[in-house]
Amino acid sequence: MLIQVLLVVAIGVVTVLLTRSTANARHQAIRRLLLVGFVVAAVLSVIFPEWLSHLANALGVGRGTDLLLYALVIAFVSYIATSHRRSSLLERKVTILTRELSLAEADLRKVDESVERARQQTHGSESDGGHRPAL
Repeated sequence: MLIQVLLVVAIGVVTVLLTRSTANARHQAIRRLLLVGFVVAAVLSVIFPEWLSHLANALGVGRGTDLLLYALVIAFVSYIATSHRRSSLLERKVTILTRELSLAEADLRKVDESVERARQQTHGSESDGGHRPAL
């Protein structure tokens, strides 16, 4: 029963953290600390597998491997949500860049057309009167 409460709370916390903006340094530091904590826990569970079993029993899970599976499910869901958010952000950025590029190209075409018209007018007046405009 205790593990069910902990897993539901963990999923809720992950959901809240992933729905918030993560653009600042504080969130990046938290993610790095969690990564370091995960690495330490993983190393300790490999070196002392009985600790994982004791923790699992204390939480109401039968085996340490089951507890590890639950933790991996939460980590996987977090990864999927983070990847989806990052992908959506990149799609928005690409859309904005594409719009800006299209507008810039349209402006360049207008400038090119204006330059071409000016050249034609300059060349046209040369052929009409044979006089070159003063520069």
